[in-house]
Amino acid sequence: MALSYFPNAARVGSPQPLVESSPKQHLNEAVQEVYVEHKNKLLQALDSTKSILGDLRLFNKDNWVVRYPQLREQPAPAAESSNTSRRKSMRRSLSFPDDPSFEAEVIVSPAKAGLTRSVTLATISDKDEEQTAETEEEGDRLISPAEASDFHVFRLDLKLGAHGSSSSPAALVAQLEKSSIANLLDDRILNAVGHLDKLRSRIEDTSSKVLVTGDLNAGKSTFVNALLRREVMPVDQQPCTTAFCEVHDASENDGKEELHILKEGVPYSVADESTFTRASLTDLDAIVSENENESQVLKVYLADPRDPQASLLSNGIVDISLIDAPGLNRDNTHTTRVFARQEEIDVVVFVVSAENHFTLSAKEFLMQASHEKAYLFIVVNKYEQIRDKAKCRRLVLEQIKQLSPRTYEDAEDLVHFVDSQQALHDDTAPFSNLQSALRSFVLVKRSKSKLAPASTYLTKLLSDVDLLVGANAIVAQTEFDRAQNDLNRVRPVLEKMKSGREALEETLESVEDHGATRTRMRTKELLSDAIERVGQGKLGVDNAAVSLPSYTGLLGIWDYVHEVRRALISSLDAAVKLAEDEARAVTTEAVNKITQLGDEHLPEGVERSRRVFMPEAMFSARTDKKSNRKSRRAAGTVVAGGIYGLGIGLAQRPEMLETTFFDLFDVHHQFWVHFGEGKVDDGEDMAVSTLGFASVGLGALTMIGGKALGARGLFEGVVRVWDLLENETARRWAAPVIGAVTIGLAAYFVIELPSTVPRTVGRRIKASLAREGEEMGEEGSFVGGHAARVSRETRKVLRLASWDLKERFRAAMDEHGREVHGAEEIERRAKKALEWFHEVERRASEVRESVVLVSAA
Repeated sequence: MALSYFPNAARVGSPQPLVESSPKQHLNEAVQEVYVEHKNKLLQALDSTKSILGDLRLFNKDNWVVRYPQLREQPAPAAESSNTSRRKSMRRSLSFPDDPSFEAEVIVSPAKAGLTRSVTLATISDKDEEQTAETEEEGDRLISPAEASDFHVFRLDLKLGAHGSSSSPAALVAQLEKSSIANLLDDRILNAVGHLDKLRSRIEDTSSKVLVTGDLNAGKSTFVNALLRREVMPVDQQPCTTAFCEVHDASENDGKEELHILKEGVPYSVADESTFTRASLTDLDAIVSENENESQVLKVYLADPRDPQASLLSNGIVDISLIDAPGLNRDNTHTTRVFARQEEIDVVVFVVSAENHFTLSAKEFLMQASHEKAYLFIVVNKYEQIRDKAKCRRLVLEQIKQLSPRTYEDAEDLVHFVDSQQALHDDTAPFSNLQSALRSFVLVKRSKSKLAPASTYLTKLLSDVDLLVGANAIVAQTEFDRAQNDLNRVRPVLEKMKSGREALEETLESVEDHGATRTRMRTKELLSDAIERVGQGKLGVDNAAVSLPSYTGLLGIWDYVHEVRRALISSLDAAVKLAEDEARAVTTEAVNKITQLGDEHLPEGVERSRRVFMPEAMFSARTDKKSNRKSRRAAGTVVAGGIYGLGIGLAQRPEMLETTFFDLFDVHHQFWVHFGEGKVDDGEDMAVSTLGFASVGLGALTMIGGKALGARGLFEGVVRVWDLLENETARRWAAPVIGAVTIGLAAYFVIELPSTVPRTVGRRIKASLAREGEEMGEEGSFVGGHAARVSRETRKVLRLASWDLKERFRAAMDEHGREVHGAEEIERRAKKALEWFHEVERRASEVRESVVLVSAA
């Protein structure tokens, strides 16, 4: 039973007679001191909770997007369901509407009185679960197990369904980003902060506001009149009260009984007549009837001549305002106003008709009011008109048990079955008990009526904070663990790549230089050997596609010389082709080496190059953007011979294929052999015979007469010979000379001409290439130009392959660097968030201890 006390604290303007102190007064003073102590603790708890919410909003805005959790019940294993202690901890599936892919099993443990936490979230672990079951003890919980896994103040109506259903988070909130839900949550937190300010004002207010509400025609106005013992409120069989009628003691209005009609939008003050319009109490019925469709607030000041022990208004302890509210189910506007008004009052007196019980509007109102007010004062009116009273009482109490469990537990003092109409005229025992219980609840049990609503609201608000912080702590822990795993996986790879980058680049440069140098030297070797062979009258390379022509006789000597020149030049082109083929092989080997380096140095998961090296594409003609083939010279390729175009396709150059008399008789070479230093380049073994002297003589003649077999030259030669024969001395030497020449020519054309022509042509080709090399320099020579070109083509291919590998390596290292940086940032943020959430849990537990003490008072 609650203590009955009347504190010795009189209202201002209501002088009380001096009486001697009594044990009862000392007891009342002690209880009042306890009330003040609890009040101060609750005010401190309100301020601390407001500070927590403010910090939560800032943290949500600046550091961490606070996630809104969703908990769904999971079926417990059979072994667990048989264990009584394990029923206390409920298995839940944790997910988030903004991230349907996240789902984890957790344990929700509703806190009991005296515990530091109202809701505990922990990752599922059999060992932890057993420890939780072993440490749990029976006791009164601050919130029910079902309430522990859902929000009360922070609840967002996202209509979330199970995963995979048509109402799943992915289907219904797919467009709702984390920041959007965080903003919605921030609005709820801001509303909670505003409500805490209202609670503080209500607690600091020495007066008490009692709201009388209920469904239409439940008899609210009749009940208020019965409390006042006079017919003041308008009463009709039809709904007539559309205004909020606040009944105050006349002492608050200088003892005058009158009606104040408040002006909309103007703060009311009893001392400022500009904020209201005065009217007589007799006009109340007419004012309410005339303004039936308007929403008004009326201040009714009444004088209650009854003894303070019997009067609720003039009680001698605190100022009381009795508010007669419109019916709930009249229309949505009035119902919403009543819902909003209940947040401003201390005590809810809900009048329900014994004939209709609780309607949907009544249940909705009571469910919302129970979020803050654990104790509601229920008046079941018109009870005397019910025939089966026991059944009516049983059904009503069952409904109250579902709507307000705490009220049901204290039903003897808080639930009353009366008939207000009968009590208005006759003093009945049930109504007298109701009045006594209401006075005790409002005046004596002020910890329940005045402080308990704020305590209940704080309890559920802190439960929401615990649920929110606990779920986000799991997210932070998960992200922290994931970040550490990512760092353990990526950081060593990054360090290895950093340490191996220089070695990789050096190796690539070495492969590139080695390949280019190798092809350059090999090309020089091949072409130099080919030129030497051509100078000896042999083919530059042994190639089945190129061969020396057959000698067809003296009549085809000119064509024979021409074909020999073409064959020798073509063999040089074949030597170039052979050098290119070997360069392709060397380049392929080097490209494969680069590919192996990529496999060794690129980490797993990095895409390898999709480039396919095609050796046959080397040294081929390029195409421009319009698919037109471009020659090497047009494409800017430097070829042997420079502006003379030597080197590529020698057999296609007219000046190289032009045949002259010197391809038959190399006069300059013979003079060098016989009248020079007597040495032949490269140790050429040249037999000296009469054929040589004949060729010298014949060469001298050709120097005078042009081509030996030309018609004009023959005629001129005959004339000159005839002139010589007229000289006696010449005639004496003519016969021997002519005989020698004839014999030499015959021997030359018959015996040595087929074998000396290739050597003679080869020497001239070699000499021609040597002269061009002297004019153009090393890079312009046949050998040097081709060696540089082949080496350059090889280096270009290898450089492209190396560049591709370097870029992939660089991109992979940058990606791993970003991944490491991102993981470090996530780790830092998650660690900071985890520490902050734990700190909030600690602060909330300290606040909860104060709330628990007040709730137990």
